[in-house]
Amino acid sequence: MIQVRCVRKSYADLRRGNFVALDGVSFDAGPGEIYGLLGPNGAGKTTMLRILSTVLRPTSGQASVSGFDVVTQPTQVRRHIGFVSANTAVYDRMTAWEMVEYFGRLHGLCGDPLRERMEDLFTRLQMNEIRDLVGAKMSTGMKQKVSIARALVHDPPVLIFDEATAGLDVLVARALLKIVSELRDHGKCIIFSTHIMREAERLCNRIAVIHRGHLLAEGTLGQLTERFGDSDLEEIFFQLISEYDSNPPVSCEVSR
Repeated sequence: MIQVRCVRKSYADLRRGNFVALDGVSFDAGPGEIYGLLGPNGAGKTTMLRILSTVLRPTSGQASVSGFDVVTQPTQVRRHIGFVSANTAVYDRMTAWEMVEYFGRLHGLCGDPLRERMEDLFTRLQMNEIRDLVGAKMSTGMKQKVSIARALVHDPPVLIFDEATAGLDVLVARALLKIVSELRDHGKCIIFSTHIMREAERLCNRIAVIHRGHLLAEGTLGQLTERFGDSDLEEIFFQLISEYDSNPPVSCEVSR
């Protein structure tokens, strides 16, 4: 579903010169899987997800979603993804129902198929009590449910969650993680970005540790535990970060 091959993203910075946000990142993610991107703030996670969602173009390397190239086939990619982040805006003057309906129409849905899809989503996400509530009166948790519903309205095979639990209280965050898990069980391919170890441990089928634009290691929790000789993901994480900072890897740069 998702293929990433030696993706590099660099920016011209007046103060620092050429800044490399991603340097040779490669990974695959398949249906029915939650692939976790685990890293500190500024590691390059959001840059990677913006490339996958066609918001940014990679400087070099290749990435595809459902067989469509993110650079040469962006329209097809957008039809096959849903994106949820902690910063997704909700319109103050639109109700939950109106917002989800609006995004459904943007994806070409209308009439009975759209209404049936929305009824199903509002029931599954327990949103019926807020369907007529405007965005200005919603709590953070309510807004996040709307964000999830509008990301799902066109039933995309690939879902991207970028630090989606940031700013949520414990109960709302737990409910969101349950939704993500259920989506995986329905065969969705999910990329889940986080800096919270517990979330990665509980939720992800495979975990990739990313730091300063480099993917340092990936595997199941069991594989990482066996490879690094430690059952604590946090200790493995800090071990990888420390080793990287002591001996940075050679840059991987591939021309498109």
